Amino acid sequence: MSTEALAARLAAWAAVTPLTPSDVDCTTTVMLKILDGKCKMSPTDKVQMAALYDLLKDRPGARFGADFHALIARAREGLDEALRMEVYEQRLLAETRLSRPVMKAYKAMLRATGALEAATTDAED
Repeated sequence: MSTEALAARLAAWAAVTPLTPSDVDCTTTVMLKILDGKCKMSPTDKVQMAALYDLLKDRPGARFGADFHALIARAREGLDEALRMEVYEQRLLAETRLSRPVMKAYKAMLRATGALEAATTDAED
């Protein structure tokens, strides 16, 4: 699926799916995990999650704001060792602020509502 088609599919999904600030935080946390190399999702799901992050990053989160999004933007341009460590530290912080059950419920919702086309995400991710 092209980047444009994926973005359009996710935009249509987001238009009919009630998303909370906590859902935005979960998406931000998954993006940090992807950048940190700790995400256990399939490559396809990682691409879909990155596109979902791009769609939701301007929405307000409950816990994470502009500082997290600025870090993610810098990291997506390229990671040196110092930036890699900063992403690692912020990922750990994000994971401590969101409980595992909240993250699991979020990912289950993504699969159940069709945000992720292939249900291949690891339950422990």
